[in-house]
This record gives sequence, C-alpha cells and structure tokens, in this order.
Amino acid sequence: MKQTRTYLDWNASAPLRSQARDAMAAAFDVMGNPSSIHAEGRAARAVVERARAQIAVAAGAEGADVVFVSGATEAAALACAGRALSCAPVEHEAVLAWCSAVLPVDPQGAVTVADPARTALQAANSETGVVQTLPDGLAVVDATQAFGKLPFAFDWSGAQMAFVSAHKVGGPKGIGALFLKRGLDLAAHIRGGGQEMGRRAGTENVAAIAGFGAAAEAAQADLDSGVWQAVAKRRDRLEDALRNEATDLTCVGKQAARLPNTSLLVAPGWKGETQVMQMDLAGFAVSAGSACSSGKLRGSGTLAAMGFSPEDAGCALRVSLGPTVTDDDVDRFVEAWTRQWNKHRARAA
Repeated sequence: MKQTRTYLDWNASAPLRSQARDAMAAAFDVMGNPSSIHAEGRAARAVVERARAQIAVAAGAEGADVVFVSGATEAAALACAGRALSCAPVEHEAVLAWCSAVLPVDPQGAVTVADPARTALQAANSETGVVQTLPDGLAVVDATQAFGKLPFAFDWSGAQMAFVSAHKVGGPKGIGALFLKRGLDLAAHIRGGGQEMGRRAGTENVAAIAGFGAAAEAAQADLDSGVWQAVAKRRDRLEDALRNEATDLTCVGKQAARLPNTSLLVAPGWKGETQVMQMDLAGFAVSAGSACSSGKLRGSGTLAAMGFSPEDAGCALRVSLGPTVTDDDVDRFVEAWTRQWNKHRARAA
C-alpha cells in the first residue's frame, strides 16, 4: 500500500499553484524575445509587464521599480553587496554573506536596529517565524517569508529596497524580484544587455515570470480572504497538542509575533536531523531549519543569537503549514511525532 505523504515544509517551498502552472503553460507558447520590437517580441514583453504589475500590486510596490532576478539570493547580493550594511545573526544566509552580523537579538528573536539606513532586516524569520518591526528608512528588507502570508507594502515601508522569491508563494523556483525606490541608482552585477532597466542583464525568463505574477496575484487573494488566519489556528492546534504530550518541548518565539504557519520546536536531547528522518519515514515532510542551511555542520545561528545552547539548537524541528494542510494532517503528525518522542525518551532512560 502506498504511503500517504503530508507536506509540512511550506517555508522551504510552497507547492506550485494551479494559476502559476496555467500561466506558465500559456507563456511557453509565446515565442518572441521580450527585447525584440516585432509583434512576437511585443507579445513576450506584454507577458513580462503584466506579471511585473501583478507582483507590484501584491507587494504594495506600485511606486517602485520591480527588477526580475533568479531568486531572493541573487536579489540579496544585488541589494547588499559593497554597501557596508549591518544585520543581525538571525538573517538568512543570503544576507549574512554580504552584511556584518552585529545587531543584538533578544530571547524572542526581536532585532534592535540603531541605523536603519545602513541596515538589512528580514520582515520574518524563515526558521522561527518571528516577525520584526520594520523601522522607517531601512536600506534593505528581506520580505521573502512575509510576502503572501502577512500584509506588506513596500511603498509604505519606507525602505530603499526589498526582495521576494516566487516559490515561497506557490510560483516556480528560480525567479524572484527586487523592489527599489523609483530612481534609486543600483549597479548591475550581471552585465550585458540593458534588460531590467539596466539592473540585471540577460533575456528574461518569460514563463517563470508569468508563473510568478499569477502566483503573487493568487497569494494576495488568499491573504485578503483570511486564509492564513485559519492556518494560524491549525499551527496553534499543533503546538498545543505537542506540548500536552511533551511538557519540556519549547515552541520558539511563542510569545512574539510570528508568521501564521511556522512552528520551530526544540525537543531536548533529540537531534533535529533524527526527527526529520523519522518523520520522513512516517510520511511527513518537515525540516531542521532553513532549507538553504541544511547539511552545514553547525547549529542554527538564529537560535544561538536567541540564547539557545548549541545542544538545544541542534534539537530543533521546523514545521511550516500551508492553506491546504488540514486538521487531520495536523492530528496525524502529532500522533506520529509523539510516538517517536516516546520511543526516544524510552531509549534515553
């Protein structure tokens, strides 16, 4: 009998939306290069510009320049490289690669920002789900996890730049967007043609961009309809049920504002990687933290910054839900996790 699989790793990548799939399928039939001026080229350009408008509306960036890139990692490099920016150790690896991680973090994951104009700050943490208060005038905002799950408007944020990635909202992998205040000067890293207003050379990936636009529009509709409020209730249901079974379990950031779908659970003495493997065998896709950091021989920098010991940081399990996850999915996960937790405790006794 084939095992039922339940996907609980939405922060790593959301399933592809049907709207994105349909938009991409249609775009594959548009043969022109969007930089060409003939009819076929203009048709391809129309696909790109429609998607650009869809994404701008969803991100509240209608008064900004929207630059298509290969994803949030490239956007972070384009926004942060060579600017001597500060950040906190809780930032994603893509930001930490370019910024000085010196800003203090409290035990609930909140970052203290001294100089917004020289700071890169995430809107929400991919591991803990902790949401930051964004001071006016930030240099860069990583909105990758917040986009589509929480209200966010780039034009109202006061930031100089922000970036998002399509696959976090049910679009295709390998496409993202950088938002810039209109008229902001930014040197291209990838040079050649004059695509993307001279900020990112190379022929645009028309099909991926079309999928991104459709996904962004659908994600905004979900957000407006209150879908994520229902997800938050299921997240709380999961945490409460697990805490009833394992009283020494820590739900990281529980007292802070968090993404509605994210639980980072620390079970003392039970390695996160072991939990991931055991849950995988039981039919559940979860993670031990950020997908981009998996396989690295160190604990979570986020948890270390929040004051967790290396031992406890190595015992973290991230469960991230999505709108299609049901109460039954949550209950079955709780049952499977509890069964393995009890076995772990019996072996450790």
